[in-house]
Amino acid sequence: MARLSYTAICSLDGYVEDAAGSFAWAEPDEEVHRLANELDRAVGVHLYGRRLYETMVFWEDPDNVEGGPDYIQEYGRIWRDSDKVVFSRTLDAVSSERTRIEREFHPELIAQWKSDSVADMSVGGAELAGVALRAGLVDDVHLLIAPVIVGGGKPALPDGLRQELELVDVRAFPSGFAHLHYRLEK
Repeated sequence: MARLSYTAICSLDGYVEDAAGSFAWAEPDEEVHRLANELDRAVGVHLYGRRLYETMVFWEDPDNVEGGPDYIQEYGRIWRDSDKVVFSRTLDAVSSERTRIEREFHPELIAQWKSDSVADMSVGGAELAGVALRAGLVDDVHLLIAPVIVGGGKPALPDGLRQELELVDVRAFPSGFAHLHYRLEK
């Protein structure tokens, strides 16, 4: 059975976007990006909301990272080599290979995919991840905490959800980023 993970880069006060909708403050340095590569290398299927998918589709075109550092080029390959499902009622077509659209997020369908999959899965986008967390589908949460307080915006975790967690790993980076890996207790 596959595990479903949620990974988010967020501010110290828990936001993936600030009040203006920006996440420029969250750009990972090389070490943090290499960790993101490591986490995504194990993922066979990414579940995205429309907005995050539209941000991530940048990685589809190898020309976007050509000449960039090896860890950036590697992430592009990892992204292109994985399957992607975009949950959207408004997106008409996808602009990446190995990608399909689902109009509704049905927890029982995701549970079946987890049961049938040999590769781990990830859910991305704070809103979609919130739905998956509320449905009890998420097994692991990886928070990459940026060394910044933004004072408001889109929260990384849903309001009103109470969930016991087991701390699996903590890693501090010289840049001030920290990685917290939690396993959800079920």
